[in-house]
Amino acid sequence: MITLRNVTLRRGVKVVLDNASVTLNPGEKIGLVGRNGAGKSSLFALLAGRLGADAGDFEIPARWRMGEVAQHMPETDDPATEFVLQGDLPLMEAEAALRAAEAADDGEAMAHAYMQLEEAGAFDARARAQTLLMGLGFRTDQLDAPVNSFSGGWRMRLQLARALMCPSDLMLLDEPTNHLDLDALVWLEGWLKRYAGTLLMISHDREFLDAITTVTLHLEEAKLTRYGGNYTTFEEMRAERMSQQTAAFNKQQERVAHLQKFIDRFKAKASKAKQAQSRVKALERMEKLAPVLTAADFSFEFREPLNLPDPMLAMTDVVCGYVGGNADGSDKAIVHDINRTVLAGQRIGVLGANGQGKSTVVKTIAHAHPALAGQMVEGKGLAIGYFAQQEMDVLHADDTPLQHMVRMAKTLGINAREQELRDFLGQFRFVGDMVHQTIGTLSGGEKARLVLGTLVWQRPNLLLLDEPTNHLDLQTREALSMALNEFEGTVMLVSHDRALLREVCDEFWMVADGVVKPFDGDLDDYQRWLLERSREAQRAMSGKGAKATAPAPAPEAAAPTANTAPAVAAPAAPIVKREDRKASSQARQQLSARTRPMRNEVAQIDQRVAKLNAEKAELEASIVQGGLSGPQMAETGRRLNHIAAEVSMNEERWLELTTEIEQIEANG
Repeated sequence: MITLRNVTLRRGVKVVLDNASVTLNPGEKIGLVGRNGAGKSSLFALLAGRLGADAGDFEIPARWRMGEVAQHMPETDDPATEFVLQGDLPLMEAEAALRAAEAADDGEAMAHAYMQLEEAGAFDARARAQTLLMGLGFRTDQLDAPVNSFSGGWRMRLQLARALMCPSDLMLLDEPTNHLDLDALVWLEGWLKRYAGTLLMISHDREFLDAITTVTLHLEEAKLTRYGGNYTTFEEMRAERMSQQTAAFNKQQERVAHLQKFIDRFKAKASKAKQAQSRVKALERMEKLAPVLTAADFSFEFREPLNLPDPMLAMTDVVCGYVGGNADGSDKAIVHDINRTVLAGQRIGVLGANGQGKSTVVKTIAHAHPALAGQMVEGKGLAIGYFAQQEMDVLHADDTPLQHMVRMAKTLGINAREQELRDFLGQFRFVGDMVHQTIGTLSGGEKARLVLGTLVWQRPNLLLLDEPTNHLDLQTREALSMALNEFEGTVMLVSHDRALLREVCDEFWMVADGVVKPFDGDLDDYQRWLLERSREAQRAMSGKGAKATAPAPAPEAAAPTANTAPAVAAPAAPIVKREDRKASSQARQQLSARTRPMRNEVAQIDQRVAKLNAEKAELEASIVQGGLSGPQMAETGRRLNHIAAEVSMNEERWLELTTEIEQIEANG
């Protein structure tokens, strides 16, 4: 159990926690939410022991092992699998103990070390590490590649896999989805659902929080408030609490006004002096209920485009890739033969795994990369607004927000006064001296808001958004969703934020296997498609493994000749001795012991899926029968979506387990 009692925590002059109290129970999955800058990461540092409380009591079980994603970029030439294995601290300790025992030639110590290794699951540790890596999107040919050969985003995935590899009682995850695509996010969601320890997670992904968390911890104005339920439940409960606070405050203000009116009327009359004085004291003693003064929610809107060409863009046999991207200096093609037309008013979500070419296609349309072949015909008056996945691709670190806007205005040929640009930046929370702060020192969320402001200023009619939500808090994501839905132009969106994709997009393009094609379905269909591809990959790997271990066929016998000696009869099958039968029996028992935990989990999954399917049938029947209110219908729809996602995750896990059992039994 984690307990904070009247804790005060300061970072410099800023008070992060002010007399805060909360209790977190073992096994709970908690979402920590609050505005950017509220102090969520500082609370993580307190829990991890990197910070000490300035006042109050903070308790965490001393024996709890903690898992946390390291925020520094790893610099090592170790193979990826070895780097992840190093995150399993019990395994590393057992291996170190064995090396020390062997060096000392201590037989008893060696025996203990081997027991430690068995308890740490050394026999399948490498397989577990590679399962984590493949779940997070690594290909089989990357499993033993040096860590330094990966880009920054992929190295952070390695840090995440390393944290998941370590057995832990408490796991702290700070924005774990930032460097993941939708495929890896769905896998991680399933993994965290199965995690048995206490999970505390910071995330601005509404659907991710809803699917995993059962408790929400809200950090606001240096106070911690615990809500039972996921993020959607928290929003509903908080809205109700704020409504009650507002009602109580209004009622109190009416009482204050009544008392003050009596005091003002009778304080000069001797006959009423005592009553007036009594009311003055009552007014002073009255508890002042603070009004609900929440910071104004961030909101903005895209200005109406000057024109809407239709079609906006026509692509014929377009090839996207990198000029001189191959080792021999030739062009490297990623996506071939794109034949698509972009129409006015379309809302297109671009789906596909990392490395398939989603960003490459968007950059080609945005003219950040030239097309390697084919033709792109733009409609007259096309104005593109491009949000790059890496904000610094469209910003300059040495600029200030004000300098950036001045340069933008000049580029667009707009004569704008400095005060006008300051007022505009203020709409995106750049106020006071922030307009003179260098962009390189801004946070990720602030840079993202500046890019959004740039897009609004440009007045585009085609928005190309490549992972725009990576550093945005939930309030800003909501504002972006509303602005995109009101935008009159066309939107092409690459995002792992399923809530944003659902709310904005009405059609999807799939980038996979080197081509772009329409995806006929919604995000739930896409998740099912991912599951099927995962099953096919597992079957293919299982087939390759079986083929590799199969005995080689015997060479064909040479035709007998006159000088060939007569064939010798094959010896009879040897008699199986009692000792051999005993050894075989022991081997079968050991094999059964190794697979028993997996078989038990398979049985539990079967039971869970059966319950989910029964619940799904009941919910669908209630919809058919009718009589549900609007809120009930919405809740039923949400529950059906969650059931479908959980069934998919369970089926994926079932496939992983059965494949692993088959491989263990095949290898004996």
